[in-house]
This record gives sequence, structure tokens and C-alpha cells, in this order.
Amino acid sequence: MDFQALVRTTEAVGSGRGLPPVIALYRDWIAAQPDGTPDRHCAWFNLGTELGHADAPAEAMAAYQQALALHPGFAPAAVNLGLLLERHGQPATALSVWRDAIQPDDSRIALLNQRARLLETSGELAEAANCLRASLLTRHDQPDAVQHWLHLRQKMCQWPVLDESIPGLSRDDLLTQSGPLAALALTDDVATQRAIAANWVARKTEAKPRLAPIGGYRHQRVRVGYLSSDFCSHAMSYLIAELFERHDRQRFEIYGYCASPDDGSAIRDRVIAAFDHFVSVRSLSDEAAARLIREDEIDLLIDLNGLTSGGRLQILRWKPAPVQATYLGFIGPVPVPELDHLLCDNFVVPVTQAGLYQPAPLAIEGIYQANDSKRIVDAAALRADCGLPEDRFVFCCFSNHYKITDTMFAAWMEILRQAEGSVLWLVDDNQWSRQNLRLRAIVAGIDPERLIFAGRVDPARYMGRLAAADLFLDTFPYNAGTIASDAVRMGLPMLTLAGRSFASRMASRMLVAVGALEGVTETVEDYISVAVRMALDTDCYAGYRARFTQAAWAGSLGDIAAFTRCFEQALERMLVQA
Repeated sequence: MDFQALVRTTEAVGSGRGLPPVIALYRDWIAAQPDGTPDRHCAWFNLGTELGHADAPAEAMAAYQQALALHPGFAPAAVNLGLLLERHGQPATALSVWRDAIQPDDSRIALLNQRARLLETSGELAEAANCLRASLLTRHDQPDAVQHWLHLRQKMCQWPVLDESIPGLSRDDLLTQSGPLAALALTDDVATQRAIAANWVARKTEAKPRLAPIGGYRHQRVRVGYLSSDFCSHAMSYLIAELFERHDRQRFEIYGYCASPDDGSAIRDRVIAAFDHFVSVRSLSDEAAARLIREDEIDLLIDLNGLTSGGRLQILRWKPAPVQATYLGFIGPVPVPELDHLLCDNFVVPVTQAGLYQPAPLAIEGIYQANDSKRIVDAAALRADCGLPEDRFVFCCFSNHYKITDTMFAAWMEILRQAEGSVLWLVDDNQWSRQNLRLRAIVAGIDPERLIFAGRVDPARYMGRLAAADLFLDTFPYNAGTIASDAVRMGLPMLTLAGRSFASRMASRMLVAVGALEGVTETVEDYISVAVRMALDTDCYAGYRARFTQAAWAGSLGDIAAFTRCFEQALERMLVQA
């Protein structure tokens, strides 16, 4: 029989499930064909697919290799072989397979994109970016490839990020396809952020039938569910753990729906212990997880991811709870139709900007950010132990480098130029951003040795290290959030630039809370001026630093008891408004 008849026969038996009779049919057909038989490579490919379903990876790999030997340009075999190799601990071989495959445009694009994905996961940012650029030069209308390419450029401080070197992609096209997270560091225009996020949500999710009853439930205690992929050693968990512990159990019953990996961390154990009910949905489909939440009759479901990596937005699209809100994970518009509220405060989302957001902002009284009074913090680090000069003014910024823009870095270089002898202490994010920042310093006429890069350390040591600096220089338009409150907790003064968006007003909110208004600026020129004055005027600096006391922290950002009361009042307002 010919190949098409073989396929029809295997379909009748039950192809796609790794059944022994189907595997035997393909083996027998291949063995019976002389060299040069058309479609023999397709039979090897189908055999590989069946062997994969049969959990025989080694034989599946061999089948895909036979398919490629007969037809080196057969992209599906290269893609599947590479994925199997990656899955079984051979990422370098997978990358080699995808690199060496010879393909027409469509197939080449698929291989380049797969190669870029794995390279990025492996930390090879520059090569990943090169693969994506090659893919976009082949075909520019790939929003996902554009998004990842631009974010890689942000991570590497490869400026301008919106590089108009791809034919068919203008600056506006690039911004539109930049993706929700990258957009927060590209613009403080809320309407633009919302449009970018809406395009992403439309591509990545789809509407589903509502599961929750229209009228809601009438439970004795309000059932609050928290959904997250970050119940692990993640900044979100370090902020929110004590809120879970402090919820009033007379009024609220707390459920945790976890899509996180089990990293074995102490903070994960603590978060899990804080829930009345803990359910892992990591291995469940979106529909199965949504139906589970519906069966639990959750009154109010709070998404803690928003549009960040690992989020399970499709669960929310089933509307498994009568009221759904997003909080803390993504500090910008989250235009998912089934979300009812974005939890914030009246400073980070002022009334003049509230109408631009989706979902509707709902303000927590006071400050939006939860904090943990029990967090383990190392003793203040000594400068000598951090590789810092004892007699210099130390500016610092420990934010991830994708938040650093060319405009802000130019401002930092001007600050160093005017504040002679000062140094800038940065996290050592990756080798490419380190090299690019040093080159930019040289171009600005600044000795690159005045940039000091600190390796990453465990959370407790990182906190202690903050105390060794003199002034934290914030990023714009994507401010520090968790790191801003960490700095205030450790008595490190901060300087920020406030804009229009939630992301560009976070650090200002922290400074206003402790009465450090001198550190809030609204123009780059004022930002530079204040930083230089702090470095050169010891009395001015001493007066400012005196505001950053433990009492100031404990009476504002660190007052978790008061925050919990305000947060629970916000939950009750959401239910009343439903």
C-alpha cells in the first residue's frame, strides 16, 4: 500500500496514542519500502511521534533522526527531535539540531524561534536575540517574536530598545507589540500600556462560558481565593506572606491555588501554612482549575500574577468566582474582561488616570503594597565586604537591568560627572548589560571603574547589603516596587522620578508614606539636581537620611496590622459593589 493508505489504516486502528499495532504498521511499511520511496521520511516521522506517545524517547529520537537523514529540510522532525532532547537533559544537542537544520522560510522561522526560546532559558541572551532578529528579518509579522526580542534588548541594555532595523517594523509597530511587561519600562502613558496589554490578552486567551453564579453565594465567612504561580522564593511571596497569616478568620476563609514550582524554600512553606486550604493547580488544565475553584464556591478570587510570566489568565476567563480582582503581581492595566477590579491606592492610580485603566481600580486605604514585618534580614553589611570604597558617596540601584533606560542612565552619568568621586553600585544582572553600561559610561566621559557591579546573593544578605549605600537612584518609567520598600526598611534614602502610570509612581508612594518628599521629583533635570545636592551637601543629605528610621518604617509601610484591616475593607467593598 502507498503512504496515504498506510495513514488511513493507522487512523482506523487509533493513531496518535502510541498503540503497539500502529507502531508495528509503520515499522513493517518502512521495512518493506525500497530506497528512494516517496514519503518514507514522513513514515519515520509518524513512527517517531507514536514512539513518543508510547514513552519510548530513545526510539523516537532515532526515528526522527532517520527522517532527517532522508530529508534534512523536514522541519517537523527537527523540531520534535530537539524538543525530546531538551526534555531529556540534552539542551546543547537540541540547540545543535535546530541550528543545523536547513529550512525554507516558514520552517526556518519555527526553528529559529525554538532555538531562541531555549537559548533565553539557558541565559544566552545575545544569541537568543540574534536568532529572533534573524527570524523577524525573514518574516516581520510575528508579535511574540517581537515581544521577546525587545525584552531581551531591554535586559541587555541594548539601546535604543525600539530598534527600527527590521524592514516592516516601525517604532510604533515595535511599541505596540512590545508586550505588557516591557511596556511598563518603555512608557508611562497608561492608555498605551492598556492597548499593548489588550493586544496581548486577545492573542493569548479566549472567552469561555461563565462558571460562577450571577448572584454569588451566601457563606458565613467570605471565601477568598488567591491564585499565583509565585508561591515560592519570589518577591511577591516575601511581600504578602504575613497578610495571609493575619487575615481575620472570623470573617474570611482563605484558599491558595498554586501554580508554582516546589522550590523547597522556607517562604513557600510559610505561605502554604498560612492558607486554610491549599490546592496545587500546577498540573491541571485551565478549565479543570477553573472548575475546581467553582466547586469550592469562592466568593472572591484574587489573581497575584496579572500579565507576568507563569500567570494563568485563562483560568480567570472562565469566571470561576463571582468577583475577581488582580493585585500586586502586575502593576499596570490588566484588560481581562472577566476581572472586576485592580487593587491599588489613590496615589499610584490618581483619580485623573483611573478611567484609563482596566479593570476598574479599587483603592486600598493608605498604601497599596503589603509588607512582611517578620522578614529575615542580615545585619548591615560593611562596605569593605561589598567591595565599596569607604570614602566615596555611593549611589546604587539594585533593580533588574531591563528597567534601566538610556535616558535614565544618561542622567546617572551626569550625576557622576557633577558629583566627583562618587560611584554607582549596580546589580550584576548579566554580562551583556554590564558590558553595554560600561561602554555607555565611557561614551559619557565617565571612568567605567566608577560602576561597581554586585553579584546576586540570598534575600537576607541582599537586605543587609542595602545599608552600605548612600542613595538609591530609582528607574523610570518602571520604578522599583519591592526593592523600594526594601530600601526604606533598611534606612537607605531613595530618589525617584514620578510619572503618570502605576509603575512610575510606586517609589514615590513609599517616600510619601515616610514623609521623605524631597526624594520625589517630576523632571529629569530636578532628579539630577537633587542627587548631586545630596552627594555634595553633607547637611542636606544628613537631614534627608534622618527621615529613614525604623520608626518611620514601622509606622507606615511596616504596619502590616493596619494594612490588613484596610485590605480587608477593600475586599468587602468589592463584594458590596458586585
